[in-house]
Amino acid sequence: MSETDSIETASRRLALALDALEVAAERRQETDRSEEALAAQIHTLGADRARLASELDQASARSRGLEAASREVAQRIDQAIETVRAMLAPDDE
Repeated sequence: MSETDSIETASRRLALALDALEVAAERRQETDRSEEALAAQIHTLGADRARLASELDQASARSRGLEAASREVAQRIDQAIETVRAMLAPDDE
């Protein structure tokens, strides 16, 4: 093998190695972009979870308040019914 053939062979091997390196670098960039997109999605999901948890807490507090108001209204209605019954009841005196 002549010196020219050796140089050509080495040049081809170098070109193939550079092509392989370029492909590997592109794959790595795609992987990095995918990881960044995934991290952004995770961040968004975390923010949504926090917002939903806050909304749930507010709804639960409102529900407890409505339940307490409902109990109070029911007691007042019961008292009003008893008052009306007492007024309508014949006097036993």
